[in-house]
Amino acid sequence: MRFGRLRRRRARAQDLTCREAVALMTAYLDEALDGSDHARLERHLGECPHCSEHLKQIRTTILVSGKVRTEDLDPLAREDLMEVYRRWRAEGGPA
Repeated sequence: MRFGRLRRRRARAQDLTCREAVALMTAYLDEALDGSDHARLERHLGECPHCSEHLKQIRTTILVSGKVRTEDLDPLAREDLMEVYRRWRAEGGPA
């Protein structure tokens, strides 16, 4: 019975899939979602332990990485991060 209820909830048009929820998380953390998307994401997070855990991991990453200074990074690690950023930008990441 529980599976049937969960399936019906997910089938509603206003519900988000996990993929859609993940795509909204950065804007959510930046407080840049409109009221409707904000409410839909919060509803999803309340029902989905996997996405809630993912959001928790993003918040932890932000907290920890905010304390890393450029000089703390190994030069090779810094170059690897820059290469990932360059590829992301080349694939259409925001300016």
